[in-house]
Amino acid sequence: MTISMYKASVPVFVKGLTNLKAILEKAAAHAQAKKIDDTVFASARLFPDMLPLTGQIQIATDFARGTTARLAGTEMPKWEDNEKTLAELIARVERTLEYVKPFTAAQLDGTEGKEITRPIRGQPKTFTGLNYLLQFALPNFYFHSTTAYAILRHNGVEIGKPDFLGSLD
Repeated sequence: MTISMYKASVPVFVKGLTNLKAILEKAAAHAQAKKIDDTVFASARLFPDMLPLTGQIQIATDFARGTTARLAGTEMPKWEDNEKTLAELIARVERTLEYVKPFTAAQLDGTEGKEITRPIRGQPKTFTGLNYLLQFALPNFYFHSTTAYAILRHNGVEIGKPDFLGSLD
């Protein structure tokens, strides 16, 4: 049995980003209802040596964007990491969805053996497309998405596992 690189990437990123956007929207509504400056949430972190919410969202969206671009052999658009508010983070997730959604199975299927070299801790690491997707890109995407969820939950936003998972259809 072969894996569809498209099905293992684009729909996964779209679902995760859609759920991440909904979580950020709940955070924005929570901040407004509680009269909390939403930059407090954007700069929140779980521990001092961890990235804040802004960094978690930026990296999660970079992985969704970069992975699809690298597998398809296209140039990933460069975006500045300058978001400071929840509205700006939501807009970044929306831009990422707009970028990722148009990729097709024809662009991604068959890239299992494609060589992808990325710097890891300052050293070049070469992956096959399949290993890059399954062992590096998706785990990183989920790590940063989960950490963003945890930051918001830790700061009192009323979200739960169903918000992270989204609809199960």
